[in-house]
Amino acid sequence: MPDIYVAACNCNGWTRRLAGLSTSAQWKGILTKIRSFTVVFTLLIINKAGGLIYNRAFDSSLAALSSNDSLILAGTFHGIHAIARNLCPPSALPSSTLSSASSTSFTSNPSASASALGTRATPATGIQVLETARFRLTCFQTVTGTKFLLFTSPEQPNVDAILRRVYELYADFVMKNPFYTTEMPVRCEKFDRGLVGFLVGAR
Repeated sequence: MPDIYVAACNCNGWTRRLAGLSTSAQWKGILTKIRSFTVVFTLLIINKAGGLIYNRAFDSSLAALSSNDSLILAGTFHGIHAIARNLCPPSALPSSTLSSASSTSFTSNPSASASALGTRATPATGIQVLETARFRLTCFQTVTGTKFLLFTSPEQPNVDAILRRVYELYADFVMKNPFYTTEMPVRCEKFDRGLVGFLVGAR
């Protein structure tokens, strides 16, 4: 087993880095660069309860995991992600905000106390990146708790942009499918074709 030497537990930077890619020209340029040297091994999608709802390998040279092993992997990561989120302390509020909040009566005027609090502390998140000498695992968690786990080579650039495109395909072909039930296994042919065309067909 390769030694794990990088682990990050803050996904707020994921959103901030993608905030500058709002224009279509910038986004198309990054997609073109990604497709020229994409090395993606596997994609897992885990629902908010920790169940594996999608599993797809994109590199035939790797040894395939059994269905049982994939379920164990998804459940184990879900538990470790929750533990990491609880171990990571939230960012502290500014001292000026705390002093103003403490001087406000919460029982007499709730609206005033809410305004005095101002900006809330950034909530702690779970594992975002786990890197080894042979692969990198990148996790993106949606607001609803769905996790996208992308296994790539350690040298793979623009993984955040790849995950963004994968999430767009998921939103377009899975969540907009009237026959799909949320939190259930994903069986959507258009989603499969979109992933293969983006991650494999352009190699």
